[in-house]
Amino acid sequence: MKPIRLMSGFLTVGVWTLLSRILGFVRDILIAGWLGTGPVAEAFLIAFSLPNMFRRFFAEGAFNTAFIPLFSKKLQNGDDAEGFANDAFSALGTLLIGFTLLALVCMPWLVLAMASGFAGDQRFDLAVSYGRIAFAYILFISLAALLSGVLNATGRFAAAAAAPVLLNIILIGTLMLAESGLLQDRVGITSGAGAAPDGLHHGTMLVWGVLIAGMAQLALLWRAAARAGFAIRPHWPHLTPDLKRLAIIALPAMLAGGVVQVNLLVGRQVASFFDGAIAWLSYADRLYQLPLGVVGIAVGVVLLPDLSRRLAAQDDAGARHALSRAGEVSLALTIPSAVALMVIPLPLISVLFQRGAFDATDSAATAAAVAIYGLGLPAFVLQKVLQPLYFAREDTRTPFRYAVVSMLVNIAVAVSMAWLLGYIGAAIGTTVAAWAMVAQLWAGTRSMGSVAQFDARFNHRLGRICAAAAVMGGVLWLMAGLLAPALMMAGWRYLALAGLVTLGIVTYFGAGHLIGAFRIAEFRGALRR
Repeated sequence: MKPIRLMSGFLTVGVWTLLSRILGFVRDILIAGWLGTGPVAEAFLIAFSLPNMFRRFFAEGAFNTAFIPLFSKKLQNGDDAEGFANDAFSALGTLLIGFTLLALVCMPWLVLAMASGFAGDQRFDLAVSYGRIAFAYILFISLAALLSGVLNATGRFAAAAAAPVLLNIILIGTLMLAESGLLQDRVGITSGAGAAPDGLHHGTMLVWGVLIAGMAQLALLWRAAARAGFAIRPHWPHLTPDLKRLAIIALPAMLAGGVVQVNLLVGRQVASFFDGAIAWLSYADRLYQLPLGVVGIAVGVVLLPDLSRRLAAQDDAGARHALSRAGEVSLALTIPSAVALMVIPLPLISVLFQRGAFDATDSAATAAAVAIYGLGLPAFVLQKVLQPLYFAREDTRTPFRYAVVSMLVNIAVAVSMAWLLGYIGAAIGTTVAAWAMVAQLWAGTRSMGSVAQFDARFNHRLGRICAAAAVMGGVLWLMAGLLAPALMMAGWRYLALAGLVTLGIVTYFGAGHLIGAFRIAEFRGALRR
């Protein structure tokens, strides 16, 4: 795979992910406006996070981490890649059906594990009911993730990157349908003792929308795989030698995925003891996930199969070039995003979310979390760049050990900071743990030789990227103060925020071009390709 194809893959995944995240913002703005940070909102967020948590454990976090390198090598060597994909699909589907049935029975305990602060109030009953509906999403989205791995390994990124757009379109449509009052008497759910909370109908419609979206995503990717020449036909799974190898590689990745989810659990447990905190952290998460999704996930998705195929072909020089360009592009787009999140979090949150049931207090609390997450954003993205170096070598044990250390750091920091600073301790723990993970991943690459070293061009440009981002941060801070009245005025605040963001973009790319952090022509050329 040529470097041009690699950059084209980054942009394909990035553009579709950007569209998905923008639609995700629209979805969350509607949820914030109609549900605020009340019990229905928090119950839905916990219920929705359950299948997503285990999806990362089974699919993207573990199964695909092991599946993509093996599948890529079969493609490279001309082996029966389609047969292997069919076996993996059938095995994963069988495992997930059994796991889903078990989870439905154990849902009260799963909710307590996620948010024990819900015990004894109506949020708990709502979260259990919502969770039992939403959890089947894991079956559809995990199988869809495996099909995404098949497509990504063959260099076809568009369909897999576009699938999340379906989720947000369906959820936005569901919210609009709920607001219209249609199906008011047909869709309902119990909320335990006491009067039904505000927004119950919206929350119930939303949770059914999650299930429908999962089916739609799987159907889209199944068809895309068939058109790419991979006719996936589920069958009763047989433990073939390839599946045994897949299980051996996947097990440490699954354990590492479990450690990552413990980190998320720690944050939610801390937040569940503070009213509204789960919603504050969730909305803050959405904001920093925008650049993380567009950049970090795009790089991770494209880099793993590319490195796997290059290492299988013993193309060390090509692998180093791919790693360096991935790191360069990632940091060139992530560092200014991180600076912006730290410098102007309140204008961003207040303009995007403050309306209806989401008030100024909610904006201030969410903005504080955004600033902390912004500090950790480069670390979240660097993990996506460095981990493929291990996974492409079928080494999932080393990242697992690093993840355990990161988990312990997160627990210690989040719990101790919660005593001092309240809910914000969860965000601090997440950020510190992310940097601890990066430090370990970077130290572990020393034994990999020149393949794992960034080249001279990367080292030359990194300092200049930071300098350009610092200039942009100063301009944003100054202009945010000057535009403060406009940012609070109805109607004008959207225009003021758009102007502020545009000024930041122009300042960063202008300064970066002048001091040699990058060349504008490189971005134009990549976009044309």
